[in-house]
Amino acid sequence: MPSSSLVGRTIEQELLVNDRRGVSELLPHLPPDFVERAAAVVLQTAGTVLIVTGFYVNGSAETDGPPGAIAIGNALQRLGRPVAYVTDGYAAHLLRALVGEAAPVVEVAIQDHEASRAACLRVLHETSAGLVIAVERCGQTRDGSYLNMGGEDISAHTAKLDYLFNGVASIGIGDGGNEIGMGTVHEAVRQSERLVREPTVTAVDELIIASVSNWGAYGLVAAMSRQCGIDLLPTSQEAAAAITNIVDLGAVDGISGSAQYSVDGFTLDDSMQLLERLRAIVLQR
Repeated sequence: MPSSSLVGRTIEQELLVNDRRGVSELLPHLPPDFVERAAAVVLQTAGTVLIVTGFYVNGSAETDGPPGAIAIGNALQRLGRPVAYVTDGYAAHLLRALVGEAAPVVEVAIQDHEASRAACLRVLHETSAGLVIAVERCGQTRDGSYLNMGGEDISAHTAKLDYLFNGVASIGIGDGGNEIGMGTVHEAVRQSERLVREPTVTAVDELIIASVSNWGAYGLVAAMSRQCGIDLLPTSQEAAAAITNIVDLGAVDGISGSAQYSVDGFTLDDSMQLLERLRAIVLQR
């Protein structure tokens, strides 16, 4: 039986537990059921789902993003939906190691804006995409550059995948203000004293905010589970293995920039506890 302390708790509330960056400040600018709305979009669309992830940190990709992307992809495949992952060279090998032959991993080169736009249009066409989901993927600022949480320009290390989010149903998951999707609340991010000073302008149809983007991805799967009546969440062992495996392959914590079994400074146990709280909410149905 779920803990009595969870009765009445929403998925949205759980995703913002231990908010260290101030992303909760964006709540007034989102519908109260923002995760449930995003899950409804997932379940109402058709065609291939493109899952976009991989955020450059310190010569590699960070641990936040790919594990959450895999959780969403696996859930969709259990529902019979075709999935493809899209990233650049810093995260492609991590995703391939996690998914094996189960789904294609599309690697897009780091190019100028014109070539990037053409490449993204080809991906949309060749995959017959009906939905695009970003999980912790850096988005363009007003001048077309890509900035990390510290305001450093990482454009030379970031494929311009924002051009996938044009004319197709879209969902974005972020935790700091510079991720694809946060352009939906661009002005609110700019006014915050705690979030990034120059946020992305890339917007989406439905935005999910969370203390950690992987947690937002788990939240989306939890909401899909509630709406389908099937527990689609990964087990704690599966979720922990996704994080440890990519660290072993070179991924780093996004806060420390070091190869450690953590995500944005949160331990594996922190993430697994959040996952199990979400599962308890799913099982309340």
